Amino acid sequence: MNDIVRVTAAILVKNGRIIIAQRNSGDHLSGKWEFPGGKIEAGETPQECLKRELKEEFQIEVSVGDFLGSNVYHYEHVSIELIVYRTCWETGEIMLQDHADYRWISPENLGRYDFAPADIPFADKLRRGEIEL
Repeated sequence: MNDIVRVTAAILVKNGRIIIAQRNSGDHLSGKWEFPGGKIEAGETPQECLKRELKEEFQIEVSVGDFLGSNVYHYEHVSIELIVYRTCWETGEIMLQDHADYRWISPENLGRYDFAPADIPFADKLRRGEIEL
């Protein structure tokens, strides 16, 4: 079994809505929706990773709050541990650098989007109100 790649994801809420991002065409899982984040680099904490990834991918500054959980998902090409945190927008205007699209959506509408498999458990928990906004 390959090593598990540690990946972060942000539950970023603004005005009662959650941001989700659509993967670019050409990416593995292209067109799928996800909670923004990325791979943890060597020597980096999950919180530092989220701050860096949201700056690189969206051009925004965030603060990282509560740990909301993690899960392991085994894709054909890689196994990942998705580590999820509540995240607050601090400054900046969104300018997509690495995604095809983004949306601010209400939790009850999460079921309308085709999420990457590792993100589905968190989308479901948010939709059912198991993770409060």
